[in-house]
Amino acid sequence: MNVVNKTITLGDGRTITIETGKLAKQADGAVMVTMGKTMLLATVCSAQDAVPGTDFMPLSVDYKEKFSAAGRLPGGFTRREGRPSDYEILVSRLVDRALRPLFPDDYHAETFVNVMLYSSDGEDMPDALAGLAASAALAVSDIPFNGPISEVRVARIDGQFVLNPTFAQLEKADLDVIVAATLDNIMMVEGEMKEVSEDDLLNAMKVAHEAIKVQCQAQIELMQEVGKTVKREYCHEENDEDLKKDIWAKTYDKVYAIAVSCNADKHSRGENFKAVKAEYIAALEPEVAEEKKALIGKYYHDVEKEAMRRAILDEGKRLDGRKTTEIRPIWSEVGYLPGPHGSAVFTRGETQSLTSVTLGTKQDEKIIDDALVQGKDRFLLHYNFPPFSTGEARPQRGVGRREIGHGNLAYRALKPMIPADYPYVVRVVSDILESNGSSSMATVCAGTLALMDAGVKIAKPVSGIAMGLISENKGKNFAVLSDILGDEDHLGDMDFKVTGTKDGITATQMDIKVDGLSYEILETALRQAKDGRMHILGKIQETLAEPREDLKPHAPRIVVMMIPSEFIGAVIGPGGKIIQGIQAETGATISIEDLEEGGRVEIAATNKESIDAAVARVKAIVTVPEVGEVYSARVKSVMPYGAFVEFMPGREGLLHISEVDHKRFATIEETGLREGDTIEVKLLDIDAKTGKYKLSHKALLPAPEKK
Repeated sequence: MNVVNKTITLGDGRTITIETGKLAKQADGAVMVTMGKTMLLATVCSAQDAVPGTDFMPLSVDYKEKFSAAGRLPGGFTRREGRPSDYEILVSRLVDRALRPLFPDDYHAETFVNVMLYSSDGEDMPDALAGLAASAALAVSDIPFNGPISEVRVARIDGQFVLNPTFAQLEKADLDVIVAATLDNIMMVEGEMKEVSEDDLLNAMKVAHEAIKVQCQAQIELMQEVGKTVKREYCHEENDEDLKKDIWAKTYDKVYAIAVSCNADKHSRGENFKAVKAEYIAALEPEVAEEKKALIGKYYHDVEKEAMRRAILDEGKRLDGRKTTEIRPIWSEVGYLPGPHGSAVFTRGETQSLTSVTLGTKQDEKIIDDALVQGKDRFLLHYNFPPFSTGEARPQRGVGRREIGHGNLAYRALKPMIPADYPYVVRVVSDILESNGSSSMATVCAGTLALMDAGVKIAKPVSGIAMGLISENKGKNFAVLSDILGDEDHLGDMDFKVTGTKDGITATQMDIKVDGLSYEILETALRQAKDGRMHILGKIQETLAEPREDLKPHAPRIVVMMIPSEFIGAVIGPGGKIIQGIQAETGATISIEDLEEGGRVEIAATNKESIDAAVARVKAIVTVPEVGEVYSARVKSVMPYGAFVEFMPGREGLLHISEVDHKRFATIEETGLREGDTIEVKLLDIDAKTGKYKLSHKALLPAPEKK
């Protein structure tokens, strides 16, 4: 057994070990990455041949956390891991987006990367190690890959950048980004921030890249030691140079003319491009056209890409005629839907989001039960991308990875603006009705408007923009594009989404598809993005400048009150009898949470009367009875020697027969008291030993005249 290890030392003295040759040796590549008690096994397998007709990279990346890694059993009836959680999907996307651009363009074999968490002490965050593990597995395999890469998390805590912080450290951070890079280039950035500046984000990326360079060098040394510097030979494409030259000669000028014609309509522009291709195919012999169908599609795609890029770099003309810094026309409105508690329509060019906000109570909290993270979430954002939004005729089959990823970006953008003590559970749902460029950023803008329409007291409005890039000669000649179209994303070199308020960035997501992107270009993109964000923010505030003063009439009203911990049981009552009775009588919904500082009581109802009645009942329970006070009491039971009365919720005392009136009664029946009657009583005394209450109605009656 030839086991090879490489150790990487972080700045704070922690170490990361990469080991290969011991486990999963039948995979094309396998490594165990260890940091402290956190251990991830990454494996990679790639088919020897491509499926005929495949003209893309069929890569699958799956990140999975074993519950046993944290010494836990999974929930559910089967007690085994099930479908991936949203968190696992998000980590899988982080790795996928960093790896995918670095496979050779002509490599089309099915490739599967699996990263599994096998051990964790709940301190170190494994997601920051997943990219390193996946790249190292590729490094020790014979699979062609233009890496290595690595990923690190950078957090800013008390003004200092910290690499791969622990869970506890991250709670104190005002900047949290994961960066992926090769030795030379940034490939991917994603994270959330608390209104930081563009310079702060750039500095975090630079700190991350320096750490990544060390990790990439360790993988190169590992690859050399295991003898995998020479990768497998493959031939996944058949090319026809004569056909390629013919297509370029007969279509390029026509395609370029369409690219510079500045047609703002996506569908008509697309039909014009298709018409050129159809004209070329029609001129071929039917047998040749059918035989060369795949190659024609590939070469014509290259023609479209080059024509669009040359139009921008040489003529300064984008497909829809805008300048590189120009934002498409924007219109929006709020309160469009009467049913939800808040709603908005936001339209930018041919991208449109219809977003709703629903307010709920504590009982609506999302329960998080992942392998390493357990808790609850009071802010939810769900993003839906139906096929009709791009004019596609296909069924909608559940929520895909893309929707989870785009929704998470919008969630990160808006969450910092929700007040920490906001009593409601807030659910934002964005349905994309049209899409031609950055529907996730439309979700952020529509979400801001819908939240303000619902009366949610967000700290500041948030806007978002997607930036693109067309570059050549390793970035020496480039154009940064504001508010990119779908084609500019697909055919361009960068997709850079930035969200923020007037005071700083709240979230970002960047994917780079080319080598040699300098920090100068990134800085230019960030500055241009800020100008675009401010323009969009102004349009948002023209529609609605600030949150509405009050909630919609049909929205739930919530009152939160704190009570001493010792009264929680009294409010709940035996078997929940008291709290259920209050809810039944008042129509309010009540939930209680036992916190260190006391009991947090949340009372919700759709009308003020119900809330006031429930609040009064709870206050009565937690109020300490005072000697000398007068209370309205209800007769609970009648005995020969008196009546037991409830003078405060959950508090009963004996009204002795002698304390009913100044006059003497031989039997309790003579007093006229019956169960359910109401009678005023005065609290005369509380027995110090037994805690029993001495009550009197007689003390409230005028003394009889002496004869």
